[in-house]
Amino acid sequence: MFYPMNNNIFNKKFTYTYSSVCLYLVMLNVLVYFAVGHFKFSVKGVPLIYWLGLVPQMVKHGFVWQFVSYMFVHVDFTHLLFNMYALLMFGMSCERFLGSREFLLFYLVTGVLGGILSSAVNTVGGMSNVMILGASGPIYGLLFLISVLFPDSRILLFFFIPMKMPLAVMIFMLIEVLSQVFGTSAGISHLVHLSSIAIAWIYCLVRFRISPAKVWRESFRK
Repeated sequence: MFYPMNNNIFNKKFTYTYSSVCLYLVMLNVLVYFAVGHFKFSVKGVPLIYWLGLVPQMVKHGFVWQFVSYMFVHVDFTHLLFNMYALLMFGMSCERFLGSREFLLFYLVTGVLGGILSSAVNTVGGMSNVMILGASGPIYGLLFLISVLFPDSRILLFFFIPMKMPLAVMIFMLIEVLSQVFGTSAGISHLVHLSSIAIAWIYCLVRFRISPAKVWRESFRK
């Protein structure tokens, strides 16, 4: 593992194991999609999407599991397809490098804390009834993590512009900020994307004890 071992709770190293957690996450997302969107299951007469989607107002009434469940609910098949493609593309590389336990911890921490942070901002902004859905939050966290673990790797930005991962992530972050500020791309929670990236940055600093900014600078110098 690339970060130093430490006996405290934040830095204790997991024993490396690989058990294809990424694939299990994909399967769980697909199962939930069919349960919510195709079979339209309900609980107590209420559609399942309202139990699982993240709505700050409902969290206030005890639906705290929504901070986890929202990551597995998708609006439609296209939403599911693109998220699962990204999860496999970025997640499998991270899992192989980190091990399944560390990968799953990172995925859940970025997703849950990203959801909490964005929900708090929505509540302060008077949007406590806005529903947040999808795995894109933790996936943006994984995209950021790839740029730290493999800063010299390249990606085809928008499928045709080759560039290093750190630069691509910076562009994605700028797009998300502008979209959030100017309210473009209705129906997309840019705030969750930005919140999850922020949590991923902190995770690298605290858990891995490495500075993403330093890694990026060294990559740009090459």
